[in-house]
Amino acid sequence: MYLWIKALHVIADFAWMAGMLYLPRLFVYHAETPVGSPQSETFKVMERRLLKAIINPAMVVAWLTGLWLAYESEAYKQGWFHAKFALVLLLSAVHGILVGKVRAFAEDRNVKSSKYYRILNEIPTVLLIGIVIMVIVRPF
Repeated sequence: MYLWIKALHVIADFAWMAGMLYLPRLFVYHAETPVGSPQSETFKVMERRLLKAIINPAMVVAWLTGLWLAYESEAYKQGWFHAKFALVLLLSAVHGILVGKVRAFAEDRNVKSSKYYRILNEIPTVLLIGIVIMVIVRPF
């Protein structure tokens, strides 16, 4: 059972990260479109669907399977896991920020520039690099 849960965890991680990398990119383009334009309305639909159909469910599955794996393998007793867990908490916080941005765009309340979203788009990448290093290299 362990390997099946691990496989599901990796699949959920891929889906979560794909969405976390794509959503801020949509924000870059959305921030550059006029409020109320057909393009803006299309971006609203794309952002909402990406969040509700992919990112949120993938995050839930990643968390549930990850916690189960940490318990089952006793990884929670190791230093590398503590670092990984901290990075996943930060990734979850970024997820929360993105949820707020989807709401802001949906309500035509975005005040951030496309440059802001370009920078925001890099944060999940940096966190992913750290998470992968913790899991694969296990430096401590």
